[in-house]
Amino acid sequence: MRVGVYVDAYNLYYGMRNHCGRGTAGWRWLDIRSLATSLCGWQNATIDRVVYCTARVDQNDDRAAFIDQDIYLKALKAHGSIDVLELGQYVARAKKAPLAARATRSGSPKLLKPTSNENFPPGMPLEVTADNEMVLATVRVREEKGSDVNVATHLVADVLLKQVDAAIVISNDSDLALPLSVARTMVPVGTVNPGTSPLAGALRGLQNEGPGGHWWASRLSTRHFYSHQMPDQVGRWHKPTDW
Repeated sequence: MRVGVYVDAYNLYYGMRNHCGRGTAGWRWLDIRSLATSLCGWQNATIDRVVYCTARVDQNDDRAAFIDQDIYLKALKAHGSIDVLELGQYVARAKKAPLAARATRSGSPKLLKPTSNENFPPGMPLEVTADNEMVLATVRVREEKGSDVNVATHLVADVLLKQVDAAIVISNDSDLALPLSVARTMVPVGTVNPGTSPLAGALRGLQNEGPGGHWWASRLSTRHFYSHQMPDQVGRWHKPTDW
């Protein structure tokens, strides 16, 4: 059984960070193929193709992060940890957003109104909506674009072209619900939730639909990441010191 693995890299990264801690080392140098092999839930299956969908960090925002990511991507290819690197875009833009109080455990963030007693910083560029219901601020938003679409495209194309006999998708992005549902009608599909939050309801399905044999891995732990690291040196590439 030839298994294709389709990775939403940013979803995986933030999932790992939630498990292991932003300031801790030892989890970022992840061997994708090794992790997928350990999770594969079918007998006589071989990880045949690993598609890694990500976007390059903007070096104007963080030069060090750009360099570290570049080293990691080159090491993944050199180590044979991935077969296809599919790049989306990482964009920064200005966006107007309503100001809100920090969320509490009991509910969602509360929007701040112009009549509230909040002490807004002097000189802060704010705008009140026409209905006098919200205070808007212009904020800089950094977003990764395209990874979910790239995951979906590679998954469905490989299944339809019979390049794989089964698929593993590593993401908890509910936007992948339809392509996963389509793929499950044709081949067995394993869905891996890399984060600490519950598996997105839209990604759930029935184990026996289509050809059957589907599975969901939604209880990963730190050991899944710490125990599947590449060697500190891969060819010319060295793991960054704080990784």
